[in-house]
Amino acid sequence: MNHSQNDRSFIPFTKEFTKNPYPAYKKLRETDPVYRIMLPDGQNGWMITTYEAAVEALKDKRFIKDFSKLFGGSMDHGSVFTQNMLFSDPPDHKRLRGLVQKAFTPNMIAGMRGRIQEITNELLDQAASKEKMNLIDDFAFPLPIIVICEMLGVPSSDRDKFRLWSNSLIEGANGENAQNIYQHMNEFIEYLGQWFEKTRQHPGDDLISQLIHAEDEGDQLTERELYGVVSLLIIAGHETTVNLIGNGILALLEHPDQFKLLQHNPDLIHTAIEELLRFNGPVEFSTSRWAGEDLEFKGKFMRKGEVVMIALNSANHDPSQFKDPDILDITREKSPHLAFGKGIHLCLGAPLARLEGEIAINSLLQCFPKLKLSVHPDELEWRPGMIVRGVKEIPVVLR
Repeated sequence: MNHSQNDRSFIPFTKEFTKNPYPAYKKLRETDPVYRIMLPDGQNGWMITTYEAAVEALKDKRFIKDFSKLFGGSMDHGSVFTQNMLFSDPPDHKRLRGLVQKAFTPNMIAGMRGRIQEITNELLDQAASKEKMNLIDDFAFPLPIIVICEMLGVPSSDRDKFRLWSNSLIEGANGENAQNIYQHMNEFIEYLGQWFEKTRQHPGDDLISQLIHAEDEGDQLTERELYGVVSLLIIAGHETTVNLIGNGILALLEHPDQFKLLQHNPDLIHTAIEELLRFNGPVEFSTSRWAGEDLEFKGKFMRKGEVVMIALNSANHDPSQFKDPDILDITREKSPHLAFGKGIHLCLGAPLARLEGEIAINSLLQCFPKLKLSVHPDELEWRPGMIVRGVKEIPVVLR
């Protein structure tokens, strides 16, 4: 075993770490790329930081996603949220993903371009009369939540509730505010139950109606899976995009040369989005996997049931894979970044997130060419949590 077993100089998930994890990742990649850590809840686990090991782990069938295989039946109320493809292994994974995939085909997503542009324009028009705005609350958050609510057939007047519930579930990933989280989960489950009932009586052509219809066909979705899949779509469907837009614009504001370059060459948006995803992606760690058996991985012995976390943002800064990884370069050619994962759990909503990011960022830069941060970047507060990476607020001056 190597020295990492006793090395406690690296403490993840603190405020300091969250603000800028990249120097710590660099050290780990160089000294101990499969690193034994203690999680905030006291579990022993492993953090994987190099690109090569990350890709291998994301595809390794010995790491399983369905924890009930290890720990027996359902765990608690929260387990409703895990009855989806993100927390399942084949063959369940294929069935669940297949049902939802129909809504996320390239054609379906391309067909939404006009509507996404409309929503973006409305949000920018609302901001146009102001001197300042908070980019998260006024722009990065409402855009994807309106889009996913419209896809699901949920009234967008409820979107602030979704935000509260979603934040609560995401931040619950590191054991904060357990009481609040339990209450918010119950509210969310109750809301969804009423919504499903309404939709069963009056189906439309929205995604929830399609999923309920699929359920009625027989072998499709169980009631618990319906909750799991819809909550995943609401949470994953906007969380990643909020932070793709937020982190992306923040990176451009901190690199004014790249901001100007994109502003004068909007056609660069495709490579720009890939680079922003790589540079400071919206998902810090892949969702948990567990060692399904006692096993050896990259020379480390892992016990059955130990949690395995893949640091996607670290892999995306691995110099063995990316030249000058700490430099933001929106003209960077083909980028094999891992911002949306890899293998069978590759993010289903990636094409939608990319499209929303492209439209949001290009439109904002064209609309407010003099956009500036109104605080020093060090004053920004990063959200706690072990999965998403994002800033709570980004206050900007528009002119």
